Amino acid sequence: MNLANVLTIIGFVFFAVIFLICLVIVIYLYIVDRTQKQHPILRNYPVIGRARYFLEQIGPELRQYFFNNDNEGKPFSRKDYQHIVKKAKYKRDVIGFGSQRDFEEQGFYIRNSMFPKLTEELKMDQDTKVTTNRYLLLKDPLFTQKKEELEKHESSAYLLEDEDAIVIGKDTKYPFIVKGQIGMSAMSYGSLGDRAITALSEGLGIAKGTWMNSGEGGISDYHLKGGVDIIMQIGPGLFGVRDKQGNFSWEALSEKSKIPQVKAFEIKLAQGAKTRGGHIDGEKVTEEIARIRMVEPFKSIDSPNRFREFSDLPSLFDFIERIRDHTGKPVGMKVVIGSHHEADELARIMKETGKGPDFITVDGGEGGTGASYQELADSVGLPIKSALPLVNNALMKHGVRDRVKIIASGKLFSPDRIAIALAMGADLVNIARGFMITVGCIQALKCESNACPVGVATTDPELQKALVIDEKKYRTANYLITMRKGLFRLAAAAGLDSPVHFNREHIVYKNEKGEVWPLEDLYQTIVYKGS
Repeated sequence: MNLANVLTIIGFVFFAVIFLICLVIVIYLYIVDRTQKQHPILRNYPVIGRARYFLEQIGPELRQYFFNNDNEGKPFSRKDYQHIVKKAKYKRDVIGFGSQRDFEEQGFYIRNSMFPKLTEELKMDQDTKVTTNRYLLLKDPLFTQKKEELEKHESSAYLLEDEDAIVIGKDTKYPFIVKGQIGMSAMSYGSLGDRAITALSEGLGIAKGTWMNSGEGGISDYHLKGGVDIIMQIGPGLFGVRDKQGNFSWEALSEKSKIPQVKAFEIKLAQGAKTRGGHIDGEKVTEEIARIRMVEPFKSIDSPNRFREFSDLPSLFDFIERIRDHTGKPVGMKVVIGSHHEADELARIMKETGKGPDFITVDGGEGGTGASYQELADSVGLPIKSALPLVNNALMKHGVRDRVKIIASGKLFSPDRIAIALAMGADLVNIARGFMITVGCIQALKCESNACPVGVATTDPELQKALVIDEKKYRTANYLITMRKGLFRLAAAAGLDSPVHFNREHIVYKNEKGEVWPLEDLYQTIVYKGS
């Protein structure tokens, strides 16, 4: 028997075995599907019906990468996502050919000046420089991998001048002074893994002039690694400032206040995507996280809906006063606004009592979360462009606006969105998901599952191996620096020498008919309807 015949027989036997194995699997699945009681489709269409569940499982990926156009995806479109990545990876933010915005739709626009400011006329810290790593795109062929080169790049930090620096808690013993108007919103260790928190901390530290909100999970060593300023958030669960019985601990608060990087405290009443206490699934609660939060490991954590320490605004303000006196540092509050009445009551009681926060973080309903419930995320709390004017107006109406700084958050991931928020009354802005994208988030929408495929929103050690801190930290820095640069660019276009001067007169609103209203007129409408 020659070699060709031997190979033919071997090949026939091989394929026969493969066929028999497949046949046995199909028969087994047929029997299982026909007899199971959970899925009607599989009972009627055994084996073939499995294709339906397979396609359903990969549906989000198919829509994200193939079927949604560049402007359709939620919560962030492909265009939005790519703009963030481009800033972070290449430290560039230019586009070609033209905008993809639908100019027929209603929306806000920044009013340009016929005589914009020259670069040398901008009031900007010219001395502070930062060095990061960025990629240069050399070739982008269709069928082979991109050719990119990593280079060191020095640039301005694009910080405010000293005289324009934002001072939070000017009357406290230790005021918090910031020279950049963009910081990181609350993201807890536990919601994100240690590598993600470390990369963000180190990246923000490289960029300078910013802050990192700890989230309600308490301060970890990973928050401190980058040397960045920290706002410590205190949620209803009191993680990081509680005793073993779960009661508020003034001793623990003192310990945290002695950390040099901790510049302020924030009392979290609510979050845009969840107007309730936080939630973290048990599989994310490692022994280290449990130690930091003083809870049991590997058990789900649900914070109470509100603090037990206070039940109304006067008692909240008393609690804020005690923390401020105890630590000497600024104390703020994070809120979600649901109506004009709430904003007005907040400002009125600040006026009547002479007490209140040093800053108010206004979180819009469009904000993100590691875990929430659909009905809360979709329908509870106003979005930022509605909530922010209500708060700012109420504070001005009662004459207490100069006592408090406003931090806005809610999908403010680009310089134009930030400029509009500043004009609506914000002094500073927080960003969360934009920074998540800089360290590798692909918007897989699995933050609550501990199965984040890129190692960002997970505490699984194996999945976290995907995240390389020494590479991602520079992307975080690049994104922030490029955002601040864009904000100065917009200020110049509006005829301003600094973005701190954005106000109502610099924004107009256009409806679907092309009719235009100054933001000032919209404010008057808000005041009138709310009175």
